[in-house]
Amino acid sequence: MITKTLSRRALLRGTGGAMVALPHLNLMADKPNGSDVPKRMVCVGTNFGFVPKLFFPQKTGRNYDAPELIQQLEQHRENFTIFSGLDHGSEGVGGHQGVHAFLSGVLSKNSRGLTEKNITVDQKAAAHVGAATRYPSMQITSGSGGGSILSWNSAGVAIPPIRDLNLLFSMLFQPTPKGDLSMLRKLNKQNISILDLVQSDVNFLHKRIGQEDREKLDQYFTSLRSLEKRLSQSAAWLDRPKPSVSYELPDGPNEMEFVDRVPLYYDLITLALQTDSTRVITLEFSDLGPNSGGFPLSRGYHQLTHHGKVESYIKELSIIERFHTKQFGRFLDKLSDVKEPNGQSLLSNTIALLGSGMGNASSHSNKNLPLLLAGGGFKHGNHLSFESGKTPASNLFVSMLQKFGLETDTFNRSTGALSGLDFG
Repeated sequence: MITKTLSRRALLRGTGGAMVALPHLNLMADKPNGSDVPKRMVCVGTNFGFVPKLFFPQKTGRNYDAPELIQQLEQHRENFTIFSGLDHGSEGVGGHQGVHAFLSGVLSKNSRGLTEKNITVDQKAAAHVGAATRYPSMQITSGSGGGSILSWNSAGVAIPPIRDLNLLFSMLFQPTPKGDLSMLRKLNKQNISILDLVQSDVNFLHKRIGQEDREKLDQYFTSLRSLEKRLSQSAAWLDRPKPSVSYELPDGPNEMEFVDRVPLYYDLITLALQTDSTRVITLEFSDLGPNSGGFPLSRGYHQLTHHGKVESYIKELSIIERFHTKQFGRFLDKLSDVKEPNGQSLLSNTIALLGSGMGNASSHSNKNLPLLLAGGGFKHGNHLSFESGKTPASNLFVSMLQKFGLETDTFNRSTGALSGLDFG
């Protein structure tokens, strides 16, 4: 009988220096019950929201009748909670311009003077993780550009997401080329970035532009530094091999239709969590790309969201929205299938949020945000309804952060943890 435990970073070593990273095994647990299994957080946001009548049940409590969109993940009814009546108050007013406040509760233009600006809940969680994983957090988008950014750091700067599936797979699982690795070691050792090498040109440009443009330029370079940091990682991780997985992307994944590409993002997210490459991820859905994303539509996505209660528009829009909730349900299936050292599923240890900063795209309303929280060890199976304007959506984020392991009672505009959402 084997009683000795292995390090979570244990490797299989072969001849010629070959090394393969092991998955997280029960033998690696410091305690027999695997009580050190970490929490994860995944926040999924759709920029155009969901049709309210298709998302929110009419009844509250446990015995609600699932509306059309919720029926797509009915198999996980006991694993998620639906919230109605939550939003960001006056902070969320602004239609499409208010969507970027989804995970912060603070518009970027109103963040001046705040200690952590309009930091988002995922970045608050990522700061708690620190360097415990190769990537403190990962930001992913299916969109081709434009759109609202989900993640904002404590400096009030939007963090650029990654769309390229090949790049995402490479960052997670492919060895860094020796030439790139040598350069990254040098940059880490000298504590400089590529941007430092063009600093003289930046200083020259600063002298030729106005204050508003200087602020935009500073935000742009801060955003680039953030992306550069994610690509280079910290010095401590440069010499550690990446996990080896049997999963392979199909050829040309970035040229695939939206309907075929979305499952691949969820597949990589599941693997990233399972291999503990990161514990915090955001996934943003905006445009569908060319050919209506592969959906049988007669109009564009944005046009359909301004349906004006015309049933033919809503019927086509529901095709897209059912796809979103069905794919989220598939993601929950995958998390449920992965067993952790403590005997629980990966879903039990993953706080998974689905929602939007848009409450009703047809009326450009940011009120009554569609929010659904799954997994994470909470007691689920309910539809919790709150009086409009009385409870900030940020209270939900406080509860998420507490379950993630932070000792906090506040987050941005919150008034405390969310009542009615119980820990398991």
